[in-house]
Amino acid sequence: MTHRDKILITGASSGLGEGMAREFAGMGRSLALAARRLDRLDALAAELRPHAGTVATAALDVTDVDTVPVVFGALRDELGGLDRVIVNAGLGKGAPLGTGKMHANIETVQTNLIGALAQIEAALEIFRTQDHGHLVLISSMSAVRGLPKAQTAYSASKAGLTAIGQGLQAEFAHSPITVSIVLPGYIETDINRGLKTALMTDTDTGVRAMVAAIEAEKASAPVPAWPWVPIAAALRLLPASITRRLI
Repeated sequence: MTHRDKILITGASSGLGEGMAREFAGMGRSLALAARRLDRLDALAAELRPHAGTVATAALDVTDVDTVPVVFGALRDELGGLDRVIVNAGLGKGAPLGTGKMHANIETVQTNLIGALAQIEAALEIFRTQDHGHLVLISSMSAVRGLPKAQTAYSASKAGLTAIGQGLQAEFAHSPITVSIVLPGYIETDINRGLKTALMTDTDTGVRAMVAAIEAEKASAPVPAWPWVPIAAALRLLPASITRRLI
């Protein structure tokens, strides 16, 4: 496994993206951090620079798909290459379908799937030119089995992202380009805050589990492994009459 020194993280201004940036900075990696809120990114970068290698920042709205490859290219140039790209930027809006809140669902799919696709295109163009790289897709446990009500569009967007990752894993098998799909369960972030469940993991524990899975370059990793590996298996294998009670 190649050591990944130069890492790009999108959605790095808060939540899981910010947490991963802190973890990788502590390992001395060089970071390219992108998000819509440049002020928060720059404050984070200033905090991380004493611990990390180079830390570059850029404003990025991943739904502006024509801008994504431009920003990725500029960050690559600033770091002198990219060894790993973590497609993390995401949105958790949503409402039950047919309740007059279509735009919230469409915005979620545009960000989590179309925006992710634009990031994947940009990352793989760089990796194909370099002939190496590690693409990490931050999906969700909600991708394993479609969720109801306000989670339906979000679940569908993450299932689509997972399917893209699986297709790329087949395409790049036995090549210098590797693809990992990370499926977080309930980790305490702004998206999940207020959700009452015994399965919630605190942010630091969840982020450490994510970084460990990324460093291991696992093909697919529900995180934290307990209890999400057995839950993922149950959601895939049990009949809908049972899984409906789980979701």
